[in-house]
Amino acid sequence: MKTQAALAESKPYHHGDLRRALLRAAVAILEREGPSALSLRAVAREAGVSPAAPYHHFKDKSELLNAVALEGFERLKTVLVEAFASARKDEMRSALGVAYVEFSQANPALYRVMWDCARNGEKLPESSHDKHSAFELVKDTLREAAGGQISELDLELTAIASWCAAHGLAEISTFAQFKPLKEAVGGDRAFLKAVLNHLGGVHRTAS
Repeated sequence: MKTQAALAESKPYHHGDLRRALLRAAVAILEREGPSALSLRAVAREAGVSPAAPYHHFKDKSELLNAVALEGFERLKTVLVEAFASARKDEMRSALGVAYVEFSQANPALYRVMWDCARNGEKLPESSHDKHSAFELVKDTLREAAGGQISELDLELTAIASWCAAHGLAEISTFAQFKPLKEAVGGDRAFLKAVLNHLGGVHRTAS
């Protein structure tokens, strides 16, 4: 009779499917139990494969975490693309910011791993020259909002400023002190949108 490990190893994954299954398992563990519970053995168990299987794709936990971070940024990009596609032209910038913050709130442990890996690598774990990256999507949105009348230097700096604003809002948006403001403007999402609309100067909030 085959052992459980042998049965797991014989599952009909091909190369790409196994890596994807392992990443899904890693994210599931991460959100359920936190980063301390994440290990190659735990990921193998979650995915239903042998303990040796993850080593075909990741040499250690650090490499696994970096892959999870990349997966997180891919998921964030998908969320931003959907927000971009459904937003009115005059609301695209705030729509991206709201989508960013809501992603961080829905995936807190994954979000932390994404930025821990970014800090450790001193760069966003995606190519800044990838025209399909989340950062490039932000730049495209800002370029369109400016009607193309913006230099590449100013565009880059404005994109960084916008990303920093959304990242900072993600960090503090759940603070209890903002509860009265949320009630005043109509709820959590309305609060996020109002804050983002006030960037760059005084903005009159509709009553």
